Amino acid sequence: MSRQLNMDTLRQNFWKEEYLREKMLRCEWHRKFGTMVKAKQKAKAAARLPLKLPTLHPKAPLPPPPTPKAVPTKAPSPALETPTIQSEMYPVPPATRALLYEGISHDFQGRYRYLNTRKLDMPEMRYIFPITTSFTYGWQLGPPVKQELVSCKMCRIESFFRKNGAFSLLDPQDLAL
Repeated sequence: MSRQLNMDTLRQNFWKEEYLREKMLRCEWHRKFGTMVKAKQKAKAAARLPLKLPTLHPKAPLPPPPTPKAVPTKAPSPALETPTIQSEMYPVPPATRALLYEGISHDFQGRYRYLNTRKLDMPEMRYIFPITTSFTYGWQLGPPVKQELVSCKMCRIESFFRKNGAFSLLDPQDLAL
């Protein structure tokens, strides 16, 4: 059984454009969030390294302390310290975390209530940056706005259906001029 290649110029151009668009999306995401991901990876790699303890030598008699000089010592600047990123998400508030330990999921408490409460938070309140491209659709969208219908139900029903049937000619009385 041979495979049919239904590729014409139009479809080839579509796939080429789709590939380039995905490539640009990946480059844009990398430009925005690449440094944060690399810092997180470095922090994880540093955490995986085995802890090397210093060797203890036998105690020797302590020499007399040197005389202190009047030179002020410089405190290390906080700008030089690299921030350690633990995860992609912000920490959970203690009140929300406490929901995990109250009851069981079968009674709609515990994990069930925790996840439903966590779900109500906006994505930008839970995550530091959008992890996937599908996150960008709801990112910084804001609260939903409910639109109220102005017309009544009967007005909508009367204006929706035709009075003379589906295939009849339009009556001049039905037209709004």
